[in-house]
Amino acid sequence: MRASILQVDVKDTESVDSRRTRVAGLVREQAGADLVVLPELWTTGAFAYEEFGAEAEPLVGPTYELMAKAASDAGVWLHAGSIPERDPDGPLYNTSLIFSPTGELAAAYRKIHRFGFDKGEAVLMGAGSELVTVRLPETTLGIATCYDLRFPELFRALVDAGAETLVLAAGWPERRRSHWTLLAQARAVENQAYVLACGTAGTHAGVPQAGHSIVVDPWGEVLAEAGSGEEVLTVEFDPARVGVTREQFPALKDRLLGLEVPRR
Repeated sequence: MRASILQVDVKDTESVDSRRTRVAGLVREQAGADLVVLPELWTTGAFAYEEFGAEAEPLVGPTYELMAKAASDAGVWLHAGSIPERDPDGPLYNTSLIFSPTGELAAAYRKIHRFGFDKGEAVLMGAGSELVTVRLPETTLGIATCYDLRFPELFRALVDAGAETLVLAAGWPERRRSHWTLLAQARAVENQAYVLACGTAGTHAGVPQAGHSIVVDPWGEVLAEAGSGEEVLTVEFDPARVGVTREQFPALKDRLLGLEVPRR
């Protein structure tokens, strides 16, 4: 399988409409890849909280339309990153869109773990509640977003749902870049799965981004890693290694479920 990870530079000086058009062009350039992945909230910037309301769009909005067409033109599976979704019957959501090579919406994932504690995304957006997996011909994707990376139980649930390749769209800050790399490798090792983690470059509302998008194999080995600027990270990997790894080192079979927390 060939994957292209598009580490987009989100610049304050570039309009959202211009960035949508530019990124659609980048997706089209990936014809020949099997899977293309974009980062979290690349239309607005993950830390541009004040822009969420103004730039929010319905699920089937301008980003949806451009990305569906780009996926179809390139003939690729496209994880189109996430958008600030405006639900007409509810709050805003941080919603990822996944398109098939024919441009059909294969899945939408509303981010479950919202970052910010008592401010920012945590108070401006609603929490998703559903796990999302997407079956490709070669592998099953498990979908997660940025802050989700810190919650291993989510990824274990995705594996229980059949995921073999864990795909993460993120807007991760530079000041916690060491956590980004460490957690991506940990999620790969503990779940014996590939991790494809796509971040942004640039600065969002004054917050420098980590970049360093990364692809990790089921043994925790880094297959490819981007730098800090805008970059297309292309990697070839063998989805069959997941099954081989789980058979040769069957740690997942030794899980003890239903453990009780001792009372103190």
